[in-house]
Amino acid sequence: MYCSKFFLSTFILATSVTNLFAQSAEVGKLSITGAYARETVAGQSIGSAFLKIKNTGAADKLISASSPSGSEVQLHTMTMEGNVMKMSQIASIDIPPSGSIELTPGGMHLMIMGIKSPFKVGESVKIKFKFTNAGEVEVNFPVQSMSPAMGGGHDRMKM
Repeated sequence: MYCSKFFLSTFILATSVTNLFAQSAEVGKLSITGAYARETVAGQSIGSAFLKIKNTGAADKLISASSPSGSEVQLHTMTMEGNVMKMSQIASIDIPPSGSIELTPGGMHLMIMGIKSPFKVGESVKIKFKFTNAGEVEVNFPVQSMSPAMGGGHDRMKM
């Protein structure tokens, strides 16, 4: 249930390589890049997804996400408290004016709950976002491989 700083560093390094084939989209003054989902294994009920949002306009806010691939998409953040990593659901994500935010392993990210079938490499997961000002946009998240040595990650975190 615990995740060491070493595991976190290795986890982030291994996943940053997978960003090479990620998807992008635009809505209003927002540009979404680097979108990808992690592959899952049979029996796994939760998936994860990551992206970067760049804002060239006024402040905005990501207020919800949904996907036909799961029963619910939650916005999450992770924090280290000593040697314990804690993951928490958050209601929204502020996007600063003329700034950007990045949803990454070990930080803010998307959790796709109740996935209907395993996420397989080569497939994609559709996620629809709703922003306060920019409106709605659907983004394809290519499913990318995760090193078997990394494990699922979430089984070691305290929620």
